[in-house]
Amino acid sequence: MDLNAVFAALPHYLAGAALTLQLLLAALLLGGAAALPLAVARGAASPWVHGPVWAFTYAIRGTPLLVQLFLLYYGLAQFEAVRASVFWPWLRSPAFCAVAAFAINTCAYTTEILHGTLCAVPAGEVEAARALGMTPFTTLRRIVLPAALRRALPAYGNEVVLMLHGTALASVVTLHELTGAARDFNSVYYRPFEAFITAAVLYGLITAVLVALFRGAERRWLQPMQRPQ
Repeated sequence: MDLNAVFAALPHYLAGAALTLQLLLAALLLGGAAALPLAVARGAASPWVHGPVWAFTYAIRGTPLLVQLFLLYYGLAQFEAVRASVFWPWLRSPAFCAVAAFAINTCAYTTEILHGTLCAVPAGEVEAARALGMTPFTTLRRIVLPAALRRALPAYGNEVVLMLHGTALASVVTLHELTGAARDFNSVYYRPFEAFITAAVLYGLITAVLVALFRGAERRWLQPMQRPQ
């Protein structure tokens, strides 16, 4: 194993890791912001409200992230109307398409996670809020959503880690994130083991930090809600 080559390429790897974190953060912020209202709509009684949300989450969760990224970056470019539209400066950007694909994907999964935790809120808490005279909106804002968000922490932590690994697909649309840095290293030194084991170590370190952050959040906000055995 050529450690000298690895150390020489380390700044390139760190730049790739920084881009990976930027892609992850942007996708989580956009996807999470859209997922919250969609999760509430997913639980609506009217099929005209929850039906489209269910169809969206089913379609996104039923297709690979790589296919979604290819459709956004390569597929839309074949249409003349898209290339002539005001959106073309963004749609021809690999960074924009990557963030959009990642945000849409994590939005679908997060919507289902939040929908499940919203359904898991005990009916007694809702009835108690109504007995105190809270309106449905106030009950949702002050009782249901805080409880659901706390219960969603373990599943959402897994989704964040999976999305971190999903950002590796950005390298197929010419972005030099962490996996792209490993491919660059391999193309220069022809050492695939050193190239990708270095990337794996950095992914592992980032994952360890994310897991530690979510464990801390669970200890602070989730464990006090659990009933003693």
